[in-house]
Amino acid sequence: MRVHASIKPLDWENAFFQRNGAQLVWDAAATLDLAQLDAFDLVQAKVDSQQTAQLDTLQQLGFRLVEGEADLQLTVAAGERQSGIRIARPEHIPALRTAAGAAFAYSRFRAPWYQPHDSARFYAQWIENAVRGTFDNQCLIAHDDQGKLQGFVSLRELGADEARIGLLATLPTAQGQGVGTRLMLAALDWCRARRRSRLRVATQLSNLAAMRLYLRCGATLESTAYWLYR
Repeated sequence: MRVHASIKPLDWENAFFQRNGAQLVWDAAATLDLAQLDAFDLVQAKVDSQQTAQLDTLQQLGFRLVEGEADLQLTVAAGERQSGIRIARPEHIPALRTAAGAAFAYSRFRAPWYQPHDSARFYAQWIENAVRGTFDNQCLIAHDDQGKLQGFVSLRELGADEARIGLLATLPTAQGQGVGTRLMLAALDWCRARRRSRLRVATQLSNLAAMRLYLRCGATLESTAYWLYR
């Protein structure tokens, strides 16, 4: 079987999760040495949902479906500054780590592929890095009139005119109060201030609440993909 792909070790993830993992990268100019797959504890692959031949190939190689992903895009238009939104500071990190760990505990970093608490640790670290500007560029938080945390969104600038939402979540105690919409509008305002014309966001296909939020805020569905692991 000829597979046009290469293997890329996941150095940061390997250090964080303490395992030997890699990602399969589709490359028409390369031919995968199938023995390389056995050199890693875990090999990830992301496939556009329309690439059925690639999906069939991965299944023949022993890969298993982990989750589906949807990628959406919003056009940044004129809008208003949102109240109850501020830039997250280092003093907010402990509360944000707790909130992110709980909000994203079930993800593609879940058991049995990873240790039971790895997903929570991963997203807690992601949001801390966003506050410090070491991965996403910034984290915005929503708060109520008493200053209590209601939710958060992290954002990263891409290329010349795009930005991407990294993480977005509303705390359980603030559900049903329009916090998600406020965070989305704040994210668009953040883009306007940086002269970004498009905002991208990805979510699990199973996360219908997030999909409805993004579509309600004017997003269009750009693509869908699957993550598979071996």
